[in-house]
Amino acid sequence: MMQAIRYHKHGGPEVLQLEQAPKPVPQDGEVLVRIAAAGVLPVDWKIRKGLFPMPVKFPVIPGTAFAGVIEGVGPGVNGLQIGQEVFGRSTNGTYAEYTTAPADSVAVKPFSISFAEAATISGGATTAWCAIKNAAVKAGDRVFIHGAGGGVGLFAVQFAKWKGANVIGTAGPSNIDFIRSIGVDTAIDYTAGPFEVGLEGQVDFMLDTIGGSTLERSWPLVKQGGAFLTIAGQPPIERGQKEGIRVLRSAIAAKQDLIDIAELMEKGIVQTSVQAVFPLSDASQAHIRSEEGHGRGRIVLRSGN
Repeated sequence: MMQAIRYHKHGGPEVLQLEQAPKPVPQDGEVLVRIAAAGVLPVDWKIRKGLFPMPVKFPVIPGTAFAGVIEGVGPGVNGLQIGQEVFGRSTNGTYAEYTTAPADSVAVKPFSISFAEAATISGGATTAWCAIKNAAVKAGDRVFIHGAGGGVGLFAVQFAKWKGANVIGTAGPSNIDFIRSIGVDTAIDYTAGPFEVGLEGQVDFMLDTIGGSTLERSWPLVKQGGAFLTIAGQPPIERGQKEGIRVLRSAIAAKQDLIDIAELMEKGIVQTSVQAVFPLSDASQAHIRSEEGHGRGRIVLRSGN
């Protein structure tokens, strides 16, 4: 058995309970990981609240992003072994002492990156990486990133700058200096006035992490032939076709993507930001903090000692 956060029905943060749960066993092609840190993604609390139209089998262990140490290896796994420090993605829940994950969703963690930092990669860096790659961002492009200080946005800024793009980013007043420090060329305080003024038809790639009215007001900024990706709702494919804009879908990162991102972090080309670290038992507080929004970087749960 192991300790895990579980919920038995949809609801508020109070449904998250620390319970005893069966310790998973790695199947063919899987590894068993003793979790050191788990990333808290906005999608985690949206699923908990029942906001996603997806089947849920109760009780649910939330979370997909993790970093930890391999404790077991299933049949058919090559290149990973017991004792290695790793990070990656699991669909079996990560708010727990242990999880299992397919070997092709796991990469070796560089020693220079902490477990907490590595737990920000899946669902944060990977989402940004796939967005920049699939948009084919290149040197000289103008890239607009909403929520440039958030868990996805801060990586998207740095990946776009690494590609040689000119980056425009929005943030609240407390994060303006931060987004400039990670490479934003034009930092816009979204509380100070309309973000779209003077930018109509000038953006090659728009990454929306906010949704709602922000998404709606962002369309006129994108050039014809440009690309648009929102991670805060359904991709508006039909509107993109009507306006001559490529509407991208979020993509799941491959193992090589994990390796490439970790290499950039190890070299100091890309940095992450851990907003707060909560013990596993305080998962409900971590969800409350995440739901408040407007933070910098990713919230992480610490498992074990």
